[in-house]
Formats: sequence, C-alpha cells, structure tokens
Amino acid sequence: MILACVAAVLGLSLVGSAAEATPPGPGVTGTILWQKTVGGRDLVFREIHLPAGQATGWHFHDGNLYAVVRKGTLSHFDSTCNPDAVYRTGSFIFERAGAGHVHIGRNLGRTEVVLDVLYVLPHGAPLAEDAPNPGCPFQ
Repeated sequence: MILACVAAVLGLSLVGSAAEATPPGPGVTGTILWQKTVGGRDLVFREIHLPAGQATGWHFHDGNLYAVVRKGTLSHFDSTCNPDAVYRTGSFIFERAGAGHVHIGRNLGRTEVVLDVLYVLPHGAPLAEDAPNPGCPFQ
C-alpha cells in the first residue's frame, strides 16, 4: 500500500502546454488524490488512466517520479524511439528528472492501464513539462 502511494504521487503527467507538444490521447485522465509540500518539495499522488491504444504524450518531469502499474501493461519509450521498458500489472516504475529524460508511456494493449503515481517535484513545478515528438513514427 505504501509503495502504491509513493508510486501514485510520482506519476505521469497528462497536461499539455508547450508549442509542438504532443498531447495525451483521448480519454487519458489523471486525478490528484493528495498533495503536500515538504522541505521545498511538492509531493503529489495521482491516479492515471490510459485507455487501450492511447498514450501520455511526450514529456519530462522536473523531479523524480515513482509509480506502480495497478492494471494493464504500459510500454515506455525514451527519446531515441526505443522501448526502454514494458511494465505489467504490479511493476514499479522510476522516471528520472530533467529535460534529458523525455519519454512517452503508451498503452499498446486491449485493456485500460491504471497507474498510481507519486511525483517528487521542486516546489511550484508542474507535474510534467510537455515535449515535442523527438522524431518517432508514433505518438
């Protein structure tokens, strides 16, 4: 339970804002379950839903993210367009902070993916920073 909470707070962001950014797919949602500021860091716990065939959009985080896949299988791709991991139900996800870690999460399966995510961000930072597609043949 604690791991799931930590994972949820550091989860994937689904908010788009930058020009040329790749927005999340239709039906992708994120709900903040709780948040707290501790020692200059914002801790945000979120539940994210990715319907079958949808993706988070390309993005990075200003702080580290910790997540657990509660349901489904998430395929994770880095900015080289290569899959860097496939996370199945029960898997733990860690995403490093910074613009050098642009990535996308994709649901390539036929069932919804549900993530519990914990974001550990500098105070006032957005959940994620949108990024343009780095040239991959998919979004």
